[in-house]
Amino acid sequence: MRKSIVSPNATTNTPIADNWRDLERIARVEITSEDPAFPIENAFGKAATPGWRAAGTGPQVIKLFFDEPQAIRRIQLHFVDSAERSQEIAVYAGTGAELREIVRQQWNFSPNGTTEELEDYAVDLHNITALELRIDPDRSHNPAESKHYANLQTLKLA
Repeated sequence: MRKSIVSPNATTNTPIADNWRDLERIARVEITSEDPAFPIENAFGKAATPGWRAAGTGPQVIKLFFDEPQAIRRIQLHFVDSAERSQEIAVYAGTGAELREIVRQQWNFSPNGTTEELEDYAVDLHNITALELRIDPDRSHNPAESKHYANLQTLKLA
């Protein structure tokens, strides 16, 4: 086994956790709905909050428009819910109207098992002016048939 003990010094890179973007400062957000008690700013904050929740049931969209083009290396999404359901999320990124799918994920929430979903994606995106998160809280793909509210504990970008 090869082993090295390396002592930290001034040239050591800052851990990526310290490089989370201040989304409230660098972006404008559009959302399809919002429960006034759970505003989208909760999901972007630096302190623990109850997160964001939609005002109505069914699929929802959160779209960020960056003031300046961004290079994004990491996307972290955290969801918390105790309702039994299957959720689907998709992340799109690009320049304004030209967005491409970056990731699509399905997750099963279970009150007797898994109530949290934490996704941490390593990406290599450059010159991004828009990022879109689509949440289908019960994979109904139809707001009229949906019975659950989309929510988002935190959204972080580095």
